[in-house]
Amino acid sequence: MRNRYLAAYDIMDPDRLRVMRRTMLGFGEPLQYSVFLCELSAKEKVLLVSAVTDVMNMAEDRVLIVDLGPVGGRGDECIEFLGRSQDLPERGSVVL
Repeated sequence: MRNRYLAAYDIMDPDRLRVMRRTMLGFGEPLQYSVFLCELSAKEKVLLVSAVTDVMNMAEDRVLIVDLGPVGGRGDECIEFLGRSQDLPERGSVVL
């Protein structure tokens, strides 16, 4: 089973910020500059946590991961855009 996750990050160093963005592109689709929508299995979520932890400085940076629920269930209905609309990705994520 795959769940949808909303992942957002605050990275203080510009070099780590670039690496984090490249890392996150391997797990999901960007909704905004530092906000990603990820469709992950339980194993892929563990890989995501490991990958972002490797990039972060735990004393300076922070990553937020919110479980939106199963793909095809609440995870499809709980995101709302105000202003310019954006279509949510239809495919699952590709973990690099």
